[in-house]
Amino acid sequence: MSAPVILQRPSPHCDARPAGESISLLVIHNISLPAGHFASVPEHSFVDALFMGSLDCSAKPDFASLRDVRVSAHCVIWRDGRVFQYVPFAKRAWHAGVSQFAGRERCNDFSIGIELEGTDNLPYTEAQYQSLIQLTELICQQYPAITPQRITGHSDIAPGRKTDPGIAFDWMRYRSAIIEWNNKRDQGAL
Repeated sequence: MSAPVILQRPSPHCDARPAGESISLLVIHNISLPAGHFASVPEHSFVDALFMGSLDCSAKPDFASLRDVRVSAHCVIWRDGRVFQYVPFAKRAWHAGVSQFAGRERCNDFSIGIELEGTDNLPYTEAQYQSLIQLTELICQQYPAITPQRITGHSDIAPGRKTDPGIAFDWMRYRSAIIEWNNKRDQGAL
């Protein structure tokens, strides 16, 4: 499978990872602003504005709670499968918040965050799954410590606080594709 085309959209909401920290976790999220509203032009969407630090919090009543929030993800995969990269993988994006994985806190320090434009309850698109699989393969090639066992949902690292990517996300389909790719890589078949 080929790598997806990635449009660069540099977010100011990132910083350096702690010295000596290696990237070893991939976290899958979902986002839509307002909830359930999907962008026809991602570059002019509320999600893009949030990650770029330019969201007009008076534009919608729901946005009042986002005032002064500084958040980002490494990438967003839109409904049509396009991928925008907001933070370089080597930098720390602010996507996980208070979080823990395998006994380690502060998942932002050692993870990459990918947002799918969506909600917990609506199916994701075929184009999103294809882009997510391609992007995951690219990330796993670049960061071999990210194995299929070290790919998780936001809900798993922040239980009780977060629910994404939600019940609509087809973990079996996604994991099967990544495990198949990982096995081929391990066997030198790639």
